Amino acid sequence: MEPLIALVVVTSGVLVVGRLWVPRLRPLPVGLRGGIAAMFLLTGIAHFVGMREELIAMVPDALPAPGLLVTVTGVLELAGALAMLYRPLAHWATAGLSTLLVVMFPANVNLALNGTDLPWDDTLLPRTLMQVVFLAATVTVAVHGFRARAGRATTADPVPAGR
Repeated sequence: MEPLIALVVVTSGVLVVGRLWVPRLRPLPVGLRGGIAAMFLLTGIAHFVGMREELIAMVPDALPAPGLLVTVTGVLELAGALAMLYRPLAHWATAGLSTLLVVMFPANVNLALNGTDLPWDDTLLPRTLMQVVFLAATVTVAVHGFRARAGRATTADPVPAGR
């Protein structure tokens, strides 16, 4: 639940600051970049501090080296979060983070199906809905960034008339 709270609170905060004082922070993709960065900083740090053992236990038994997988995904989450703060990399970062969300989803399902004494938000339906929200946020930023980049490319390299 904490990652969802981070996403919503930071995105909302950036959008409010954009509306009131800093107009360049006003667009939704900019607010989402801030929220996604905060969310993945939080979850990336958890791969190393506080929840490491729980995250290792979430890895499905069929996968090798759960500790290594948790380390690699934690590094990728932290790198993606930091890349969100640099606009030219944000669309690539969110594309990678979207992929990471999809690839890591089986660990969430594994916990929801095999965990014991889980809080309500760790059961399958709430976890799935949260993943959908996270994926919607990352895909929104990625699509916006790739479209903006494509628009600049076509504007910078106009096709001559008649072709």
